[in-house]
Amino acid sequence: MRCTIVPPYLLARLSTLDASNLETVATAAHQTLLNTRPLRAARQSAVLRPADPTQAARGPQRTISDAGGREVLPGTVVRREGGAPTADPAVDEAYEGLGATYALFADAYGRSSIDDRGLGLDATVHYGSRYDNAFWDGERMVFGDGDGEIFRRFTLSLSVIGHELSHGVTQYSNPLDYSGQSGALNESVSDVFGSLVEQYARQQTVADASWLIGEELFTDMVEGAALRSMKAPGTAYNDDILGVDPQPAHMRDFVDTNDDNGGVHINSGIPNRAFYLVAETLGGYAWQRAGQIWYDTLTQGMLAPAATFADFARATGQSARNRFGDGSSELDAVERAWSSVGVRA
Repeated sequence: MRCTIVPPYLLARLSTLDASNLETVATAAHQTLLNTRPLRAARQSAVLRPADPTQAARGPQRTISDAGGREVLPGTVVRREGGAPTADPAVDEAYEGLGATYALFADAYGRSSIDDRGLGLDATVHYGSRYDNAFWDGERMVFGDGDGEIFRRFTLSLSVIGHELSHGVTQYSNPLDYSGQSGALNESVSDVFGSLVEQYARQQTVADASWLIGEELFTDMVEGAALRSMKAPGTAYNDDILGVDPQPAHMRDFVDTNDDNGGVHINSGIPNRAFYLVAETLGGYAWQRAGQIWYDTLTQGMLAPAATFADFARATGQSARNRFGDGSSELDAVERAWSSVGVRA
């Protein structure tokens, strides 16, 4: 399954537009929605190779390819690690975004690339024609250029790049089934680390950060700030074309649906809000304590593939206890946050 940043319910809405001035948008959304169906199943678990300390010590090993408007991967290599910037903003934004993601995981958590074994980071830009999405396919990041009317190019958003690469971290650390609550957790973990990639690159505190995912994607035509808000799920956009952001922030509003793989993008608002509340309570730089708790939970074998929100709440509580101790402010923040969003550990 391709893990995409733009949820299918949003593309489905756009694909039904019938106003003459929105035909291009509708066509682009329809084609993107069709393409979202996987050409092959992405790896839900990965075969880990022997560690290569030499490769890991070299830092990120980035390769950026250009699909040239075709839906063919990987495309033509246009920039490799250490190569000079190009005249193509999408190429250079992808290159810098991969590096920023590598930096967060390396500097904050001592992780060597997304697999913790120095895996090269690959990305393809200019995928498809007016392609309204970006995705992780189990092997690489892929970016569309957007339709130019609703969506701008997807390399513009550092939180999007961090989000999609973080699906790779989950894939290699603790694969979570991409459906129902475990799928929403999969999406939420990517939102968490996507936001932290942006915050770390900009050295933002909890108070300074926007807590928005995809803040740079919408054109001026849209009444909305971003695709999602972690601070206030359900408030990211309210637009005549896109509709109202449907994300819930509390379990009482959990959306029971068969669409979107059981609501993986919609219901991720609940654990997103929980993480934000932990970070807000602890203050400072969110990657240091709140992020560390989430990272420990993801990487220490604490979750079953079909983990529920309650399972994740218990696991984050145990991670906080293991690292900071019983009676710690960190453990209290975690327990209070999950209670505030209606999840009982």
